[in-house]
Amino acid sequence: MNVAKSSTGELAERFLAMLANERGSSEHTVRAYAREVRNFVGYLEETLGKNVAIGAVEHLHIRAYLAVLYERGLTKASAARALAAVRSWFKWLAKEGKVGQNPALLVSTPKRPLHLPRVPSMEEVNRVLDSLGPARTAERASRKDDVAATSEAAWPERDRVIFELLYGCGIRNSELVGLDMGHVRWKDDAILVRGKGKKERLVPLGDEAAAALQIFLPLREAKLAAAGKGALISAGPLVTNLRMRGDCRLTTRSVGRIVKAIAQSGGLAADVHPHTLRHAFGTHMLEEGADLRAIQEMLGHERLSTTQRYTQLTVGQVQRVYDETHPRAK
Repeated sequence: MNVAKSSTGELAERFLAMLANERGSSEHTVRAYAREVRNFVGYLEETLGKNVAIGAVEHLHIRAYLAVLYERGLTKASAARALAAVRSWFKWLAKEGKVGQNPALLVSTPKRPLHLPRVPSMEEVNRVLDSLGPARTAERASRKDDVAATSEAAWPERDRVIFELLYGCGIRNSELVGLDMGHVRWKDDAILVRGKGKKERLVPLGDEAAAALQIFLPLREAKLAAAGKGALISAGPLVTNLRMRGDCRLTTRSVGRIVKAIAQSGGLAADVHPHTLRHAFGTHMLEEGADLRAIQEMLGHERLSTTQRYTQLTVGQVQRVYDETHPRAK
């Protein structure tokens, strides 16, 4: 199929189909790219005509589109996401021979203000995890007024596992709910995690997380057996939902509710969510002297620059070291 016979919209849909079927991108990524690319196609057809040839699109058109986004009130972060999607589309078009070069490469990425997420301290996280320890589970389960004892957040042993894996292993919410029993490598003291783009990595399983799993797994087995789903005991999802419905896998939305409820009951900020614990993992390891590339490997970041954001979060520690050690700081 040559360019003249391929409408811009058709090329966009072929790119999105490739993302979903060949590259194995997550549903969230496909939805986001679909929104951004289709919006850009709509802009091209509105400004250059319905029959615009993709080869006629230049970097000036892309810059003009970003200006329109700003006029609509979009932030620099939103404009940067739109540009990233357009760049990826044109990269594919160039690879397919539909355009000679990627015009989006000539458009500078909008500089986004650095909004550093608030990360709870090690003491704050440990306080919450200690409240989920074995000695407190019976007490938590019996408290009807407990903030966490609502909906899915009513299984203390499982909730401790969720917190230990999110914070102790630094995994994403989606990676947590995607874990199956076979992904726990007890002999290696590690878990096999399938991250973005279905890339796999081994992440160390700490002693506390392992202990939480050993308490939780017999309870999980008993619940599955009682629900007539014994086949899932050794091969099903590691973290199950409370009522053993469907395939028994917990959803990311439920994990978010559980984390938020327990965090609040433990005195953490109201805006704590699963990714907060991932940020805390990276930040606290860096504060304790961990190598940046080791953190990159454990978090599954493709680029080191992504991991380097955590160096911004520890500027307070750097300042303290300077104040305490430099002779001209005293």
